[in-house]
Amino acid sequence: MGSSSTYCVVLNLSFLVFIFFLGSSFASFSSSSSSSSLHPLVFNSKVQHLNYTAISEFRVVNRRFLAECPHPSPYLQISINSTSSGLGDEEFLSVNVRGVLNPSKDDWVAMISPSHSDVSSCPLNGILYAQTGDLSKLPLLCHYPVKAAYMSNDPDYLSCKKKECKKYRNGRCLVSTCGGALSFHVINIRTDIEFVLFSGGFEAPCILKRSIPVRFATPNKPLYGHLSSIDSTGTSIRLTWVSGDQKPQQVQYGDGKKQTSQVTTFSQDDMQSSALPSPAKDFGWHDPGFIHTAVMTGLKPLSNFSYRYGSDSVGWSNEIQFRTPPAGGADELKFLAFGDMGKAPRDGSTEHYIQPGSLSVIQAMADEINSGQVDSIFHIGDISYATGFLVEWDFFLHQISPVASRVSYMTAIGNHERDYIDTGSVYITPDSGGESGVPYETYFPMPTPAKDKPWYSIEQASVHITVISTEHDWSQNSEQYQWMRRDMASVDRSKTPWLIFMGHRPMYTSADGLFSVDPKFVFEVEPLLLQSKVDLVLFGHVHNYERTCTVYKSQCKGLPVKDENGIDTYDHSNYSAPVHAVIGMAGFTLDKFPTGVNNPWSLSRISQFGYLRGYATKKEMKLEFVNADTRKVEDRFRITKASSSN
Repeated sequence: MGSSSTYCVVLNLSFLVFIFFLGSSFASFSSSSSSSSLHPLVFNSKVQHLNYTAISEFRVVNRRFLAECPHPSPYLQISINSTSSGLGDEEFLSVNVRGVLNPSKDDWVAMISPSHSDVSSCPLNGILYAQTGDLSKLPLLCHYPVKAAYMSNDPDYLSCKKKECKKYRNGRCLVSTCGGALSFHVINIRTDIEFVLFSGGFEAPCILKRSIPVRFATPNKPLYGHLSSIDSTGTSIRLTWVSGDQKPQQVQYGDGKKQTSQVTTFSQDDMQSSALPSPAKDFGWHDPGFIHTAVMTGLKPLSNFSYRYGSDSVGWSNEIQFRTPPAGGADELKFLAFGDMGKAPRDGSTEHYIQPGSLSVIQAMADEINSGQVDSIFHIGDISYATGFLVEWDFFLHQISPVASRVSYMTAIGNHERDYIDTGSVYITPDSGGESGVPYETYFPMPTPAKDKPWYSIEQASVHITVISTEHDWSQNSEQYQWMRRDMASVDRSKTPWLIFMGHRPMYTSADGLFSVDPKFVFEVEPLLLQSKVDLVLFGHVHNYERTCTVYKSQCKGLPVKDENGIDTYDHSNYSAPVHAVIGMAGFTLDKFPTGVNNPWSLSRISQFGYLRGYATKKEMKLEFVNADTRKVEDRFRITKASSSN
């Protein structure tokens, strides 16, 4: 069979044919636009923005000429309840609008950063783009707004309950105006912000009023620290954080220990684009500041320590308690695993690419960590869903802080971190929005062989975990495949009797979707899983939970039996095949299972937000799907094997 590079070439040719077809369509459209239901500006924008993948009302503002609104109210004011010293690291800002003569359901406010961004007109010779398609729920102006909200979110706005008289005559009010207020959740993104009041909705916006720009009080503050393992010893752990300052800082930990950070960043030049502009290279860019990383050494496995990070010049984080993972070869491991989480707003605003379940999942996992029941976390692809809108990495890092700052947070790369046209990814979809893995690998340094080779393995207690990239070449002649083969062949089952294989795109799912499963990936890699006697395979990408029998080539090789507690139990003493579980239900809008589809290998199917809870000893692995909203266990299973089994 052909290699994955051949597969990529076929996709690339298909993409070029698709572009040619659209270009031809546009030419014919230009001569007969009256026969189409799309405005010419809308169609032109669709051609220019094939890098983004859907359409909605909130995405039709990009690159349209945004003039000042005609005849604005002379009484208009927009203000923010911030202090003179600047914004804190996290605030719920009240944005107050007053002096509106005729409140409209089409009035809205955008949060812009940096404040000098051009939101009134756009370059490219004034071409009026009317639509992108990045699956967002936020208007994309010439510069991407961090978030936006309609004034009608204030129930008193349209009804004008906040009425003020602006002009009197003989004691009578001749002119009265209306007002309203919106609450915006703001975190320290280092660059100053302003709020802009628009009318005309997202489709035909015009500017009514701008607020005074406001700065963060401490733009260089060290923030969003998160941990990751560097090896299988449990004695060293990496801390990564973000700051506006490029000078090296420190992590102080334990009893007077300290390590100095290495500092890196990435620039707009590191982002990728094509003949079609990408968000990361263009209107979605936001300065990431500087990413600091330091390795805490001399620790003890499965122990509790405290740390803080920063410097005297830019300030210090709070002191944080964290737990080291168990060393490879130890007995017990307690872990959580999931994919496809992303982030969601904590206010009533609209943002690009909202993942509605992410907040409840983070809160549920934070409660588990606070109870001391978690040693490590594995997030297997589709991390932040920033997809070229770089400020959203900050919001994601802020969201995961309650868990990622406390235990090792290990990751795998997904399509929304890596895939882009002509950048070496197996799939040439524009799913990363031009990021092409650069922000991901900078924010989440894993113990990988090299840059843009995001595969690795790690051992924790009785488990060997092999983490791959489904977005890089996995064909049998590829570097990654040969690494997989060597890595899994080297596992000492007397030390780590369990082998878990993790990646992003699944081999089995009952969900609909043209690209849910790549048969070529299954053909190339599944035999290696069987050969290596992988016990458990965890994938994401599909946004639900599904568990299989022990399965190979779509055939059940064994079924679990109920133990005395009624729990499905797989006996791997006489190994037949791996158990697969799709766990992409941690945030992104859920995929429903099609009715009438009953694959014989599918044993449990749940479309709810949650995560997988794992507990491993040398005798067994216990796995549970936890519903994040109810905290109830909705599926549980065990894998056992005799201690002498290989």
